[in-house]
Amino acid sequence: MRLPQRPPSLSEMMGKLDQGDFARVLAKMGSLDQERYLHWDELRRRRPPDGLSEEEWWLGTHMLRTAISRLLPLYDKGGHPFRFNVPNEAQIHLHHIDRDAAGSIEAVSGAPTVQSQQQYLRSSLIEEAITSSQLEGASTTRRVAQAMLREERKPRDHSEQMIFNNHLAMSYIREKRPDKLTPEFVLELHRMLTVGTLADPQDEGRLRRADDVQVVDNRDGTILHQPSGWVSLPERLQILCDFANQTELTGAFLHPVLRAILLHFMIGYDHPFVDGNGRVARALFYWAMARDGYWLMEYVSISHILRKAPSQYVRAYLYTETDNNDTTYFLLHQLATIRRAIEALHDYLSRKGQEQKETERMLASHALRGRFNHRQIALLGHALRNPEEPFRVDVHQQSHSVVYQTARSDLIGLVDIGLLERVVQGKVHLFYPVSDLQMRLKGLGLLAAAG
Repeated sequence: MRLPQRPPSLSEMMGKLDQGDFARVLAKMGSLDQERYLHWDELRRRRPPDGLSEEEWWLGTHMLRTAISRLLPLYDKGGHPFRFNVPNEAQIHLHHIDRDAAGSIEAVSGAPTVQSQQQYLRSSLIEEAITSSQLEGASTTRRVAQAMLREERKPRDHSEQMIFNNHLAMSYIREKRPDKLTPEFVLELHRMLTVGTLADPQDEGRLRRADDVQVVDNRDGTILHQPSGWVSLPERLQILCDFANQTELTGAFLHPVLRAILLHFMIGYDHPFVDGNGRVARALFYWAMARDGYWLMEYVSISHILRKAPSQYVRAYLYTETDNNDTTYFLLHQLATIRRAIEALHDYLSRKGQEQKETERMLASHALRGRFNHRQIALLGHALRNPEEPFRVDVHQQSHSVVYQTARSDLIGLVDIGLLERVVQGKVHLFYPVSDLQMRLKGLGLLAAAG
């Protein structure tokens, strides 16, 4: 990818201006909140305010940002502190995330999502496990990966192992959300994420022991980032854990969403492991969000959004490194990513609400009665409402007080016409709704008749 242009030297620009020039520049600046938080690489392509050159515009912008920025107890590899601002754009993002990810939202049908957690939990865990692994090279198709996790079968190759590990780790961090972050916690998380996937198994769950790790653009080999030296990693990881466990930042409040994003940022910056750094970074973000009560984040996939525009993610890091350690660029990128992920879940809930209405009309119609018996109609209704839940012959038998053969015929009949699929686990036969059950019913003309 094209590396962003570094900002011009501030000392050189300031050396060219006298006191009157400084006053002129600052008078032209106005409020930072009226402008997007642009890096020099973007700002230089825009028209500056009247009476200012591009360099003077950047100098004024940088001076105003620096005057109100806050220093973090986190440092770059040279020992210089990272800093951040919370511009108007960030405050708007935080307001929406606070409202939508920590409160209670309702689907179109009116049923609070929090009351349907089990229905969405399994599919959300699977989605993040798949896309987080795909960001780091896993090539298994979504359908195969979903089947592996749903059937709880052993991984068959490297890509499946990555996804399987990620799925276990996402469950693990939910269990660990009340705990404080420790280096041992982070190392165990890395071990879970990488077991069976590294060239040297001894690297599982341990910090790297060399400086041969670089962040490289896979397309052209451009070196994007040289991480911190391996000797400093134990100390840097402890500092990061202390930061994660703080409730205040040098006496001032730090929004928990910003803290969670900065955990993500620092793992990516330090690259403390030979591989799996991105997966660890995203997992720690989820842990921090869960710890601070953002329950809805359990149901969204940030990796799904990041995968659509990976270059923007990398550029947010590069902007920070090339502009005085200003992490605001990364914070804004991640806040927007979280917002888009939440919106995607809202769209999903809206779609499911409409589908539920169609299902209710279908189940109340006469169209199904000539095609299926009443037990199969009840089963299909349950399948549409609970798409991740399997059926068993013995349970179906007990629910409807029929003999085993009748219950089996009900399920096999739905398999034969492609509405259920059978999975064998040992001696147990499980019957899952097909992933596109709603569409297949429409294809049979059943929903059309129901309308």
